[in-house]
Amino acid sequence: MDSELFPVIWFGLIGFALILYVILDGYSLGIGILFPFVRDDEQRGIMLTSASPFWDGNQTWLVLSAAGLYGAFPLVYSSLLPAMYLPLILMLMCLFFRGMTFEFRSEADSHKTFDTGFCLVTIAVAFIQGMIVGSVIAGLDTDDGNFAENALSGFSWFGLCTGIALVLGYALLGAAWLIVKTDGRLQRRFYHLIRPLTILFMLAMLAVVVWTPCVNERIAARWSMSPNLLWLGLIAAIMLALAIATVRGATRRYEKRLFAQVVAMFVLGLVGLVASLYPVMLPPDITLWDAASSRSSQQFLLVGYGILLPIILGYTAYSYWVFRGKVRESEE
Repeated sequence: MDSELFPVIWFGLIGFALILYVILDGYSLGIGILFPFVRDDEQRGIMLTSASPFWDGNQTWLVLSAAGLYGAFPLVYSSLLPAMYLPLILMLMCLFFRGMTFEFRSEADSHKTFDTGFCLVTIAVAFIQGMIVGSVIAGLDTDDGNFAENALSGFSWFGLCTGIALVLGYALLGAAWLIVKTDGRLQRRFYHLIRPLTILFMLAMLAVVVWTPCVNERIAARWSMSPNLLWLGLIAAIMLALAIATVRGATRRYEKRLFAQVVAMFVLGLVGLVASLYPVMLPPDITLWDAASSRSSQQFLLVGYGILLPIILGYTAYSYWVFRGKVRESEE
């Protein structure tokens, strides 16, 4: 029984770390995506300042989830990485340049080059992450756990669709975050952006949902069954209700509620994806139990996770508490 339970526990822990990464680093990526909508140099500085105490710590969750995947599900790790070497290397390079532009901007006499670079690499990171998600949903061709396609197989039209959807989603998340952290003219600008971003994000999500059964037969079969179809419809209805509430909240100037609603949309989307694939971790057919490492390895790793997870959660909560409140022009 334990041998069946441990993979489920690890699946939940890795999923938890990934959700936190998507939400916490998602809004900081969204800030860069929104740069073209703000021309004023000082206001861009305020946008960056709103995330500067958190952005590097947010990426800890990506490292934690990758480490958990490597130790708990080595088959998924060894099958996924060869398929995604090219996009992952590009993503890591963009993350490196994002950090460089983020830190060097404050020391430069002219911000234009760093602002342009920051915007481009954040869009690239968001798009590549979405493209990787699309490739995972579509499934990878493996031969006895070994990747059996070429290095460019991660690039597809469906991946293009999921990449665009995630860029729009991160932009929406960033706008909601900046509404919470700014005021005055800058805050009003992001209130005005919430409506079009929400509509575009929902349209992109609709395109992904419609396209998904065409690229993954297992998901198509699962969605066609009546109980699953009912749950899928319920998730879609809740997401639509949240989208409508987000647009109305922007009109009525509900600050903190907006961010919570956008986060809820992301969480529901991830829950829907997991529910559509479970127990498959890597389509078309690698399940949790196929990919799991030995019970002793998972037990040993669980001790480390059990120590690290509360520390990272506590540090994250403490940093957000210390730097709560608005960022104003004098703080830039």
